Amino acid sequence: MKVFIVYCHPSEDSFTWEIKNSFIAGLESAGHSYVLSDLYAMSFISDMSEAEYLRETHCRRELPVPDDVQAEQEKVNTSDAIVFIYPVFWTDAPAKLSGWFDRVWTYGFAYGDNRTMKQLEKGLVLCSAGNTLEYFERTGLGDAMKKVFLNDRLADRVKSKEMIIFDATERHLSERETNRGKHLQRAFDSGAEL
Repeated sequence: MKVFIVYCHPSEDSFTWEIKNSFIAGLESAGHSYVLSDLYAMSFISDMSEAEYLRETHCRRELPVPDDVQAEQEKVNTSDAIVFIYPVFWTDAPAKLSGWFDRVWTYGFAYGDNRTMKQLEKGLVLCSAGNTLEYFERTGLGDAMKKVFLNDRLADRVKSKEMIIFDATERHLSERETNRGKHLQRAFDSGAEL
C-alpha cells in the first residue's frame, strides 16, 4: 500500500515528531511505501491567494490551480491511503494544515461535479494533544474534532477513516512519560496494520 503522510509540526523537538517516526517505522516494517509532505519543512503556503479564492467561490474549475497545490493533489491521487499527523492547537489542526485543506481540496478535485480526486481506501488522523482523553470526552471536544476531520475534511473521500488522539503529551504532565511508550507503540502498530 502507498501512503501519503501530511505532517504538520514546526519543531523536531516534539512528541509529534516521535509519533511520525514511529508510524513510519511501522509502515516500513509492513512493507508499505510512503510519500511525506512535511508542511513546515517545505514552507507550504497555507493562505489562499485572491485568485484561488475567486476560483473556489465562483466554482471555476477552468481557472488555473497553483503548481504547489497540483503537486499535493498528485500525491493524493497516486496513493492508496492518506495520514495526517499533527499537534492539536485549540481543538483543531494547526493553521498551516487547515490552510492545506483550503488550498488542496479545490473545486473539481475534492468537491463539486465530476471531481478528479480518487476515493482513497483509508484515512488516518494521528494527533498529539496536551489534554487527557477524559477531558476530551467530558467536554465533547474529542467528538467535535472527529466530526470536523472525519465527517467534513475526509467525508466520502476515503472509504475507512479513524482518528487517534495521543493524549496528555504536554511536557509538564507526568502522564507524558508514563504514556510515552504506549503512544509510540500505538503509532508503530497503526503504520504496521494500515
